[in-house]
Amino acid sequence: MTKATLFLLSLLTFIITNPAQGLAEEYNTKNLTLEECVRIGIENATTGIKAERALKLTGSDVLRNYGKFLPHLSASASYSPLTMQRNWSTTSNDYTKSKTESTSLSLQATLNLFNGFSDYASLKAALSEKKSARYSLARAYETIAYDITQSYYQALLEGELMVIAREDLRSSADQLKLTERQFQVGLKSMTDLYQQQAETASRELVLIQAESRARRSTLELLRRLQIDPQSQIGLAEPPARETDGKDGTVGNADSLTALALRSRSDLKARDRSARAAKWKVTTARAARLPSLDASFTLGTDGTRYLSGSSKVYSSPAIEDQLENSGDYAVALNLTWSIFDGYQTRYAVQAAKISHLNTMQDYDDLQRTIQIDIQQQLGDYHSAKTEIITANATVKAAEAAWNAVKRKYELGAAGFVDLSAARATLFDARSSLTRAKYNLARQKNILDYTTGKTALPQTPQD
Repeated sequence: MTKATLFLLSLLTFIITNPAQGLAEEYNTKNLTLEECVRIGIENATTGIKAERALKLTGSDVLRNYGKFLPHLSASASYSPLTMQRNWSTTSNDYTKSKTESTSLSLQATLNLFNGFSDYASLKAALSEKKSARYSLARAYETIAYDITQSYYQALLEGELMVIAREDLRSSADQLKLTERQFQVGLKSMTDLYQQQAETASRELVLIQAESRARRSTLELLRRLQIDPQSQIGLAEPPARETDGKDGTVGNADSLTALALRSRSDLKARDRSARAAKWKVTTARAARLPSLDASFTLGTDGTRYLSGSSKVYSSPAIEDQLENSGDYAVALNLTWSIFDGYQTRYAVQAAKISHLNTMQDYDDLQRTIQIDIQQQLGDYHSAKTEIITANATVKAAEAAWNAVKRKYELGAAGFVDLSAARATLFDARSSLTRAKYNLARQKNILDYTTGKTALPQTPQD
């Protein structure tokens, strides 16, 4: 029976014996692979959802800036069924009263011809911000995948350590039974029996702690998947090439740095944000130049005097007046702010500082990437070396354990030697398991740092 099978059986046993099992709902009957966990996390993660919404908003902003190049069209209509006015008449030396019914219609179109390239600069800034948001969304997906992968490997690691602790306890318990029988026939002393009982109890404590860590790591994975924490899930073992240290070379620091500078989505997002900030400087400067607008206005109205007026004037019907009394006007409007209390000066300075800050952030991220690549590459090579050392340690510890165990059974070795050999074997197997998953996690960190994190199909693809 493989360690992965033992781990899955142990995890299933733990879930079944959980006191809250009556409230648990099965999420998936099959073992979840790493790719499936990443897909679930991307679908449910709050950061990804917010990044998608931000991208949609930038798309609306681009459309809004495109609209600035089109005429602004407005229409208005009014109808007054009764308007009563009283006026003093010098001819009749008395007050006159008039009651009227009126209707008016108007249509106005305005097109900006020039505003210091403000609209053009705003559009270019919006397009750059949309691309920045798209790259930010891609990086958000990569971050989710990285975080879930780390939690996935941690859950598998703690599960295998729990299996090792359980096997160690079983071995200690078997040895305790043998020691009890040997004590009964006089082959072992009371001291050996007590020592073996104490060691078995200590192994039980180690197992309890391992089960607790396995439970926490599984819950942390469920937290990142954003699913019901009482869901029953199984985890599939990753491909052997991810943990055996035989996945080939990953390249040197220079090639990885060049790859990261080309591939990192967050670096591309910073670059696009810097371009957008530069265009916003042009937008702010546009207020120093005049603005020229062309307008076209079309309107018509009609008025009819009602009975009750001091004098009723004969007039065509309102429908005829609306049809025949239309007027229109074409105008050019030039606006130039000569002095605005240094408002434009401040806006330009603020835009320049924002551009400089985004450029500084871009440069800082480049330097951070170069340092991270060197650091993570060193950690990855160290993890591969640890696996080689751990494999050799396990082989030596297994040989020593078998030899000491035979000597102990024959009475040629004491309990201290047996206990030390068992502890050495337990530590060696645990160290090998940690080294295997540490290599997988370091490879994940290196991929994330270089921008090579593999993603499943996303809603934006």
